[in-house]
Amino acid sequence: MALTTTSWFPFWRPRNRFSLEELRYLTKELQKIEIVNDINEDLVIEMLRSIAELMTYGDQHDPSYFEFFMEKQIISEFVRILRISKPTNVSLQLLQTMSIMIENLANKNSIYYLFSNGRINQLITYSYDFQNEEILPYYISFLRAISRKLNKNTISLLVKTEKEEVVSFPLYFQAIQFAFHEDNMVRVAVRALTLNVYNVGDEQVNKYVKCTPQSDYFSNIIRDFYKRCIYLDKLIAQSARKLDASVSDSSIRCAINEIEDILYYLSDILSAGVPDLGRLLTDYILELLVFVLLLPSLKKQSCGTQVSITTSLHLLCSVLNIYNSKDLVNIIAAALLCSSEFFSPRSKATAYGYVNVAPQDFSLSDFSTQENIKDKKSPMSHSNPVSLQNENCGLHITLRELLLAYIIGGDELQIMGSLSLLVTLLQTNELDESVLAGLGILSQRKQHMDLLLQALVGEETREEKQISKVRMSKDNISTELSGYLQKLEVFNALLHLLCRTNISADILWLGGWVMKQLLPYHEEDCSPLDLQQLEDSHKLSAGNLLEEINGYWCDVLIPLLKDKWNICKKVIEASSPAKDSKSILFPSHAFSSGGESSFAAAGKMCETIKVFVLQRQLLLALGVNLPDLPYLYTPVNSPVASRTKTSILDATMPKPGSKISLVNAIPCRISFEVGKENNYSFLAISRGTSGWVILAEELPQEQQHGVVFAIAPLAASNPFIDEKQPTWLHLRIRPSTFPFIDPSKFDMFSEPKDFSDGRWTLAFRDEQACKAAESALIEELNMQRNEVEQRLKPLLQLELCTLHKTNA
Repeated sequence: MALTTTSWFPFWRPRNRFSLEELRYLTKELQKIEIVNDINEDLVIEMLRSIAELMTYGDQHDPSYFEFFMEKQIISEFVRILRISKPTNVSLQLLQTMSIMIENLANKNSIYYLFSNGRINQLITYSYDFQNEEILPYYISFLRAISRKLNKNTISLLVKTEKEEVVSFPLYFQAIQFAFHEDNMVRVAVRALTLNVYNVGDEQVNKYVKCTPQSDYFSNIIRDFYKRCIYLDKLIAQSARKLDASVSDSSIRCAINEIEDILYYLSDILSAGVPDLGRLLTDYILELLVFVLLLPSLKKQSCGTQVSITTSLHLLCSVLNIYNSKDLVNIIAAALLCSSEFFSPRSKATAYGYVNVAPQDFSLSDFSTQENIKDKKSPMSHSNPVSLQNENCGLHITLRELLLAYIIGGDELQIMGSLSLLVTLLQTNELDESVLAGLGILSQRKQHMDLLLQALVGEETREEKQISKVRMSKDNISTELSGYLQKLEVFNALLHLLCRTNISADILWLGGWVMKQLLPYHEEDCSPLDLQQLEDSHKLSAGNLLEEINGYWCDVLIPLLKDKWNICKKVIEASSPAKDSKSILFPSHAFSSGGESSFAAAGKMCETIKVFVLQRQLLLALGVNLPDLPYLYTPVNSPVASRTKTSILDATMPKPGSKISLVNAIPCRISFEVGKENNYSFLAISRGTSGWVILAEELPQEQQHGVVFAIAPLAASNPFIDEKQPTWLHLRIRPSTFPFIDPSKFDMFSEPKDFSDGRWTLAFRDEQACKAAESALIEELNMQRNEVEQRLKPLLQLELCTLHKTNA
């Protein structure tokens, strides 16, 4: 009979809340309940919550609480209450009660009891109403709480075995049903639960998870990954074409993060050490993802479901970086030496939509042995890299040669992606040196370290020497020669890249880092003829640098050059490049807010300097050491105008409010507010590589002296007299701070703001005064530029000497 309203009163009688008496009373009342409905729903919920609190308290203070719990088989009462409950809230509270109890029980005997007798499995397999969105989070939390208590002793209590083999494991089986739920929190919880299962290391459970149908979970992970790759590529395409305003960088980054989460999960499974599970996962990744989607997408094709080249390159980098499987890394690397036609996909319909499948003659055994990996040869391994870009649709070109073709003639994203893949392979410890040599990217540093290690180990024994002689066969010599030619091909492709004029400097720096890894340790190992194109390109870069002297930012040219020199040196000598593969998917925006703006000029100058210092340092790196930049701050003996000597009194640079001489000043008027003109004194002053346009207010008490009111950079002032008003002088006023000095304040992969320059229009008393002001400004500007040019001469002369020595 259901509990009536009059019977509720005893439940609320005063008792010690945390006492065994209270637990006895709650249990007794719970046993009286025959059905749970809307009338007694709140009462049952409160009893369940109170029992959870009491059991947690008892576990920490009094073992008799749990003894009573076992004696009265309260967990069986929980199962009974669940079955007779109609309101959903009771199920929620029961799941929460069990989660709290399991998480907070520290006594292992208590856990053993809870997990025994199959009561927990009954709660796991109960048919909950998952149509109610509130139930699933509580249910998943309940399952996850159980998984946290798993060990080799407890896991056996939750499985059913027949003939010493696990035939049922409700916790695991029920959890993976929600592995691909739309709620990310549910997916994360399921992954954590399964990892807890794998990390136990129970032999019979490990066999169970690898058997059908449980093993379908792993292939479904890769299929889900496949779909997410397609979705990511769709977002990127929509963003690039601006087809959907709702697609933003944040949504793309979210999709990238979800893909990376799956890869980290797969890597964690691999690290769990379940026998044969790593091989199973690797096979699925290769068969269901790499060979049917990622590698075929490296070549432009119209057939089959594919992703873009750049998306494929990013995904390959992510897989290689995160999923640390030696077999996977070496097989993918070996596949790059195969003809691209080997990976031409065809489509078939599946439960997951249309997916690509490998050719019928495809077999993992083609890549399964070290010998096969070594024997993969490029049919065009000795071709001219310049021709690759014209042959990338040929029948026999390898995927490796496709990458080199993109480096030579691809767009910026294709170049970035190809370089990132080479960087990933270079930095992968699991990749065999023979494969690196076959790809032509075996690092000189690695070879050098191997020789040093061999020297430290000591001399070979007589037997080892005999073995070494046997190994020095014609085939090995041929292999070494092939590796050298492969590296030369990569080196030449990088040289072509570094000579391109339409590529972002950041991408060139990444190419410079790769080249630095391949540079030999001895100067005599390099042929100057191979570098002629780079030397010629560097001369053009030096000419572009000289042109910046007449640009809008000549006053910051030298300090920026020094700064970029040091940064470039650190970048190309670093153990790893700063950029990750995510930058492949986000094109950098051009530095432009108008062709004549100082902001666009700043971006152009920054690019010019970065290209110059990279090319110069790579050329010098072919020598013994990388020298520091010559000291460029020494003032030269250039003439100084009298106005400069007499105007600035004490400070090295004028500041608003500072005192200044007005001996050479020219009176003018300017309006900084609508309808209000003010009288000022105009001065143009240069000192070293700095220069200023100054407006000063006269001091009535001191003749020919004033106080600085406003300052603007002399560079970029671009003075010109108004054609209709010959007494007006127009000046461009650019920002005093270089916009790209602090990278933290500028995001290369976001839309730049519209930076516009200011304008001053100065009115003079007559045409003669206006022309005098213009002449004074131009004279000081020329002196400033001359100072910059003179200080750059040591750098450029050293450059010419270096090139001459190289050509000699």
